[in-house]
Amino acid sequence: MLIGCPKEIKPQEFRVGLTPAAAREATGHGHAVIVETGAGIGAGFDDDAYRAAGAEIVASAAEVFARAEMVVKVKEPQAVERAQLRRGQILFTYLHLAPDPDQTRDLLASGVTAIAYETVTDAAGTLPLLAPMSEVAGRLAPQVGAWALQKANGGRGVLMGGVPGVGPAEVVVIGGGVVGTQAARVAAGMGADVTVLDRSLPRMRYLDDVYRGDFKTRYASAEATADLITRADMVIGAVLIPGAAAPKLVTRAQLATMKPGAVIVDVAIDQGGCFETSRATTHQDPIYEVDGIVHYCVANMPGAVARSSTIALGNATMPYMIALADKGWQEACRADAGLLAGLNTHEGQLTNAAVGRALEIDVISPALVVKG
Repeated sequence: MLIGCPKEIKPQEFRVGLTPAAAREATGHGHAVIVETGAGIGAGFDDDAYRAAGAEIVASAAEVFARAEMVVKVKEPQAVERAQLRRGQILFTYLHLAPDPDQTRDLLASGVTAIAYETVTDAAGTLPLLAPMSEVAGRLAPQVGAWALQKANGGRGVLMGGVPGVGPAEVVVIGGGVVGTQAARVAAGMGADVTVLDRSLPRMRYLDDVYRGDFKTRYASAEATADLITRADMVIGAVLIPGAAAPKLVTRAQLATMKPGAVIVDVAIDQGGCFETSRATTHQDPIYEVDGIVHYCVANMPGAVARSSTIALGNATMPYMIALADKGWQEACRADAGLLAGLNTHEGQLTNAAVGRALEIDVISPALVVKG
């Protein structure tokens, strides 16, 4: 199979979909790899590193899209990229379709077979291709939130760990999954007073057993959420429903109950965000204010640490990419129900039920698609 990797064009996105190590693995399996010149520079991989791995460097993204049988990316294809996709081609990347009707329509119109990293599952039912970036985003969230809390950036002017005689910042993390756990670990490590809200009692028991009081847990009732955000200096949104739009857990009216200059970090923004007032921002212009509350809603947070993120993502995606190339997408999906769960579109048909519910589009079962 001819595998292609274009340079990412989303603003301030420095990650790359294919590492030299993954290119070497693919060529070792007898596949051909083409990479747009400069695609890996932001992550610290120059063209020579790809050439040494057996890849061909091409001059433009247009050539990648025109030639490649499988296009491997990081972020969802932008409009100019979607226009170059075609029937019979595989797209392997993050998609986050539920809050993005325009992208969904374009992918369906193109006929491309699109497999989304964020809906691939493993034998345990977890999300192995989302987890690495969730870990990165979770660990970044308190870091960027601490920056936003600085008075010069519109925040309350509160130091995360406080100082002797001055209490630490109060941080509330909504969601105790991968993102929330990593966010709580880092915020607690910075000295903040951290509470994690979750609705899974087994998960809260796990957090309590493993982290032994580094942070507190509370059941995520509407009452508890409303109470805690009134005292919080920072609220981190870390709620995920795989493939679906994130639930809105804090309303605009509730912002009036929060401390002026408090900070919201919405890590769920790729799926539409879990605050009613959230809208996607970029690393170039990351924050905005609504009713005195600072919002940080960058939709590609891991892009800020592009090298670490690229290597972590490449480690996770490589085996799936090789399976798709070795077996073809149909056989690979027949052999792996978790990979089949990643199938979102095929030849103009939507194959993810959560996306269909969010966008009110008819869905066909992916199991029927792979049967032909």
